[in-house]
Amino acid sequence: MTSVKGWAGALLGVAATTVLFALFGQLNPGWVWLGAVAMAPWLAAVERVSSARGAVALGVLLSVAFTAAVFGWFPGAIAAYSRAPVWLCWGVFLFIAPVLELQFLTAAWVRWYARRQVGEAPRLAWVPPVLTALAYVGTEWFTPKLFAETLGHGLYASETLRQGADVAGAPGLTLVLLLINECVVSVAQGLASRRSLRLGPVVLAVVLAVSGWGYGRVRQGQVRAAVHAAPSLVVGAVQANITNIEKLAAEQGTYEVVRNILDTHYAMSDALLRSAPLDLLVWPETVYPTTFGTPKSEDGGALDDEIRAWVAERGVPLVFGTYDLEGEREFNAAMFLGPSATGELAQAAYRKTMLFPLTEWVPDAVDTPALRAWLPWTGRWKRGPGPRLVDFRLNGGRVLKVAPLICYEALFPSYVAAEVRQGADLLLTLSNDSWFSGTPAPRLHLMHAAFRSIETRTAQVRVTNSGISAFIDPAGTWTSELEDNQRASTVMRVPAADRLSSLAGAWGDWLGPVALVLSVVLGVWIRRRGVQRSGAVPV
Repeated sequence: MTSVKGWAGALLGVAATTVLFALFGQLNPGWVWLGAVAMAPWLAAVERVSSARGAVALGVLLSVAFTAAVFGWFPGAIAAYSRAPVWLCWGVFLFIAPVLELQFLTAAWVRWYARRQVGEAPRLAWVPPVLTALAYVGTEWFTPKLFAETLGHGLYASETLRQGADVAGAPGLTLVLLLINECVVSVAQGLASRRSLRLGPVVLAVVLAVSGWGYGRVRQGQVRAAVHAAPSLVVGAVQANITNIEKLAAEQGTYEVVRNILDTHYAMSDALLRSAPLDLLVWPETVYPTTFGTPKSEDGGALDDEIRAWVAERGVPLVFGTYDLEGEREFNAAMFLGPSATGELAQAAYRKTMLFPLTEWVPDAVDTPALRAWLPWTGRWKRGPGPRLVDFRLNGGRVLKVAPLICYEALFPSYVAAEVRQGADLLLTLSNDSWFSGTPAPRLHLMHAAFRSIETRTAQVRVTNSGISAFIDPAGTWTSELEDNQRASTVMRVPAADRLSSLAGAWGDWLGPVALVLSVVLGVWIRRRGVQRSGAVPV
């Protein structure tokens, strides 16, 4: 592909795939079918590349175009957070796009390599498409992705098709979609060359699609049968929509801001308690923006005591986001306040482990005064000990086994699965999405959280400070939804459900490493076969 016409066709393929990705990623049920063809224009363009350099170039182009089209809201949000120029945030974001979306580069190069090794051998025509799909999924597993996105997430819009995520997570859906896209490319190539219709790819695409739909229907029925009508837990969720706390603290003083936050949450919680009997109250991430239990001042100690007294007086257990302190190490934490076996108020903390790079956490290896001076907004929290369950006693002596998640942690399937395997009754997510309010990010974050419930077949209560708060059932359907940038509260009724097992829940994100190993094995095999066929001596 060295001619102007060839590159024009390649650029058209990149543009077409980018547009299809953007539409498919809107999670609109009417666009679900686009997943079957979204990658096809770009794959067809890569198929015509004659050099490794050209293949990688197409991977770079798609990574940049995809990043700009699908995550174009992110540079503005980072600019607002860091107060850096928007143009600089855009420049850095697009510059690192090939690293964040490395799967495009890997898939393009692997496809070129596979075609070069198998040549025109008809019996090995399956190798380049399969190797491309495996390398794509395997690369996504080890790539440092900020948003952990994958093609399969677009199938969330289909209540039936998304149920397949309990086998191999969203990456499993991605693999199926990639193979269907490969079938589309093969059929299109046959038609373009004026040959007869290739029935093999058509049959494979139909089998994959029907199998996915059929499995989803079966699992839907099983989930519905497992979920009982009567609620086993009634949760009050408060979304006060108080944002820009740092700015407010600079203008009004920290104490006044914390005072307003608490008074608002007290009032909204009391209104919920008047509306219905509650088993549990939940406030969002960092709603109490200082350390709890280890106060830094007399005022802080008084506020700590006030929260404890409020909980004791209302007689309803409370979970809320705060900071936890151990020596000089500070953690983003979820605090559990509830009755103990002796009747007194008990306290337990869960510490967030999966912290967002730079804004929450800086690795010790690069944490220097120079970095802090250059990026003064970088976070200082430390990582928690990892996935753990909290046994939380409710009124009446019932113990609720909670798998806590704080914000970013909902993006990691293996982390969530590790918590659920400890015997969780409920996923409880506290989040702060206010920096991304007004963008697609809150809904995308909610979609990620919903996949964790599908994979583990565990109900989830998700409470955020500014939206979107919701209850998510084991089928991944969200209800009791509080929209973005809205002050509201709601009662979430969590039904009792029989435990359903799933491969994704048992093994976590298992497909990524398996796909990576299989792609290496297949790549080595065709390499050795090519060497043996040519009679060359490997070096």
